[in-house]
Amino acid sequence: MYEFQNPSDYMIQTYLETSKVIAVVGLSDREETTSNRISKIMQELGYQIIPVNPKLAGQKILGEAAYARLQDIPISVDIVNVFRRSEFLPDVARDFIETDAKIFWAQLGLQSQEAEELLRTAGRDHIVMNRCIKREYNRLVKEID
Repeated sequence: MYEFQNPSDYMIQTYLETSKVIAVVGLSDREETTSNRISKIMQELGYQIIPVNPKLAGQKILGEAAYARLQDIPISVDIVNVFRRSEFLPDVARDFIETDAKIFWAQLGLQSQEAEELLRTAGRDHIVMNRCIKREYNRLVKEID
């Protein structure tokens, strides 16, 4: 069975400390969803959140304009945080490769060998999978409530 090997804690901490802009693929406008709750917390920690959700493109989520695709975002993105089922990760990876985003991050419970192979073949080696960005921030950067 495939098990993604994450970078070292040091690298993940570096990603979180040096990043400012997080594009969230699959960000829902419903407050009770995990994607919305986690993104709101990261926003409160000072990150700029860019929603990516084709159904909500043009609307606002967490006060930010939503985009249909990663390629539509007009500013540089540090982390692409993915809240879509594992079978969609290769599609998100293909979109990611077409941008200047630096870090591909699949949330807790999400991983894909195909997505990893696509990213690595394209020379995109800053990858985190099956990790919650909020938990990693709490564990490696600073404790939050």
